[in-house]
Amino acid sequence: MNAAVSEQITRNSASNLALAFIVLPPDRRASMSALYAFCREVDDVADDETRPVEERRAALQAWRDDVSRACDGREPSFPVNQELRPVIARHGLPFHLFDELIQGVEMDLDRQRYETYVELEKYCYRVASVVGLLSIEIFGYRDAGCRDYADALGKALQFTNILRDVGNDARRGRVYLPEEELQRHGVTASDILAGRRPGGFESLAESFATRTRQYYALARGRLPAVDRRSMVAAELMGSVYWALFRRLERRHFPVLAPEPVRLSKPRKLALLLLAWIRVKTGIPLASYGC
Repeated sequence: MNAAVSEQITRNSASNLALAFIVLPPDRRASMSALYAFCREVDDVADDETRPVEERRAALQAWRDDVSRACDGREPSFPVNQELRPVIARHGLPFHLFDELIQGVEMDLDRQRYETYVELEKYCYRVASVVGLLSIEIFGYRDAGCRDYADALGKALQFTNILRDVGNDARRGRVYLPEEELQRHGVTASDILAGRRPGGFESLAESFATRTRQYYALARGRLPAVDRRSMVAAELMGSVYWALFRRLERRHFPVLAPEPVRLSKPRKLALLLLAWIRVKTGIPLASYGC
């Protein structure tokens, strides 16, 4: 087995999440690369629109069965899961969370719309909060309140992604902004799918942003003081996504444009340096939700 499979997937992703791993000790960094590679692989299966839906569904079931073997201490077939197996054993990662994550990406096979925030939050819990709950087991924590923190921060990050990617998702036929919110602001799914920005669009985006901001504030408040150091990678993720979120707000949500708003590499590196300084000096890292 080539132990670099997960690391290569992580490097190739150029993800904001993967960026945060650099602040971790080498053993935890390798464990997070294995977990991230799993998440990346199942997400790519669900998003591969060159394959029929039923073929993707079968492929995701194969991933579910294979990671179940890894969680049971048996030998999985997929290289990523082979690398993930010792991580699962070392950190006690439970199968039900991997299953929940796969259920989340399976929702993208069946749904292009969400009627309510309740429905959307269930999706966000599965595809983002669950990743946070798995991650904190690798990071290590002492206060069980960290689970509430991971749940809230995961939703904050996913809501930020949804807001940034409104245009890109629309070009794939998806509208994640809840129908109840669209109606409240006089915007239709057809407007978004056509790339139109009606008069109520900015108020719609501002309302969604308000809810996003609440999740950042909730995460900030629920991080136990005793676990601030161990959550440094999660806090860096929060800081990077918060900077992206604030840029969207300052630019009045240009989220229907062909290219999504991004942070520059120097900006990300500056946030990384700030995180390192704060960890070394013992200053709380969180710089979001305020």
